[in-house]
Amino acid sequence: MINSLDVKKIPCPYCGEMIEIVVDCSVAEQDYIEDCQVCCRPINLAVSVNSDGSSNVCARSDDE
Repeated sequence: MINSLDVKKIPCPYCGEMIEIVVDCSVAEQDYIEDCQVCCRPINLAVSVNSDGSSNVCARSDDE
């Protein structure tokens, strides 16, 4: 059984710090906003899940 949660480390597009986000792999594609755990600015996240259950995350700042 494929784990439905995946933890990813991504750089914040504002402060550059590496942060951890939890991705729900039971949803094939999703767009949402999550605040940076360091600088508290909103990060636009685009998540896609591959057929093997691995996830891809694209993080953008609000002005991109």
